[in-house]
Amino acid sequence: MISLVLYIDPGTGSMLFSVFIGVVATAFFLVRTAFLKVKLLFSGRKAREALKAAGADRKKFVIYNEGRQYYNVFLPVLKAFEKKQVTVDYLTGDGDDPLLKENSFKYVRPEYIGSGNTAFARLNLLTADVLLATTPGLDVYQWKRSKNVGHYAHIKHGTGDATLYRLFGVDYFDSILLTGDYQAVDLRTLEEQRGLPKKEMVTVGCTYLDLLAERMKGMDKAEEHPYTVLLSPSWGPNGILSRYGEQLLDPLIASGMHIIIRPHPQSKKSEPQLLERLQERYRDAGNVEWNYDKDNLACLVRSDIMISDFSSIIFDYMFLCDRPVVYVNAEMDTRMCDAGDLDKKLWQFAAVEKCGIELKKEDFPRIAELLRGASDSEELARNRAWAKSEAWMHQGESGERVADFMISKEKKENKEGV
Repeated sequence: MISLVLYIDPGTGSMLFSVFIGVVATAFFLVRTAFLKVKLLFSGRKAREALKAAGADRKKFVIYNEGRQYYNVFLPVLKAFEKKQVTVDYLTGDGDDPLLKENSFKYVRPEYIGSGNTAFARLNLLTADVLLATTPGLDVYQWKRSKNVGHYAHIKHGTGDATLYRLFGVDYFDSILLTGDYQAVDLRTLEEQRGLPKKEMVTVGCTYLDLLAERMKGMDKAEEHPYTVLLSPSWGPNGILSRYGEQLLDPLIASGMHIIIRPHPQSKKSEPQLLERLQERYRDAGNVEWNYDKDNLACLVRSDIMISDFSSIIFDYMFLCDRPVVYVNAEMDTRMCDAGDLDKKLWQFAAVEKCGIELKKEDFPRIAELLRGASDSEELARNRAWAKSEAWMHQGESGERVADFMISKEKKENKEGV
């Protein structure tokens, strides 16, 4: 007798389980909706109300937020709809989304639709004129286009390159709302390479930076504090905490400067052992502060200089605070990203080199000298202004521009009979 042992690695097993759950959830909603449609034929008004309760009623404007970390991206848009007195449905995949407890909006209708595959099952059967989301991967993984949604718009939630999503991240959206014109160049290149129809690309600005800039006006920047270094790494094997860890932190903490270490939110999920090891190592260091606040604005304002790698928070810091940044030239593996199909250096990597001060591994022993001597030269200030003008256009106008775009799409969809 021949025995066969089938081994499935945990990652593949998890993916298969996720797909299975998605199929089951989608089947459930399909059967439920079909049942209600049949019921509608025989029971008139009551059935129509039941069908509406199941989410099959047509909505004009839908915003889908997969998690509360993107709340600030959508808030300026919601405020614009409220100002225009136009109703918008806000579907969230996070039960702790702040908007679920917000009662100041009259024209925003928030609803929790579950997370993960449960949310996708609902979205896959949605009926709407225009849907806006930061979530990539439409028609690639579990999230499928609904034949009853007229227009899918993706909004960029950062000022970095639009090609750093996983492969095919935005290929199947109808439009992309950009923070700066430069982001469209590489997207057009990918469209040509992949034989995709041209999407509508509209530069609207950066919604969450507009929001943070407004909030900064009421913050006291003149408060006396010790010279403060903000260490803001990305996560994963190429992030500076994973790659260098104690090699960087030992001399940095020994400098005596106040150090705020703010790990990437994903680090707590993906590399908790790393964080636990480092926090235990430096638990008695009086000049170290580990920060996990949901809002990073206070840390940005309190710091005098930032150290980071390829994290897009570098641009938040430069654009909002206009202070020097030091970058560790960690290599980012783009093979699983859209950027891997481009034969060029990405804009954000080139911009960091132009606007920041490079920190090499051999510089770690003298990091205190390097940081204290990091002069905010006129050239660096000019380069920061250049990057800001390229990546954060239409400052202060983004929420209004996004709402206007969605309204124009809805009018076009209805005019064409969609």
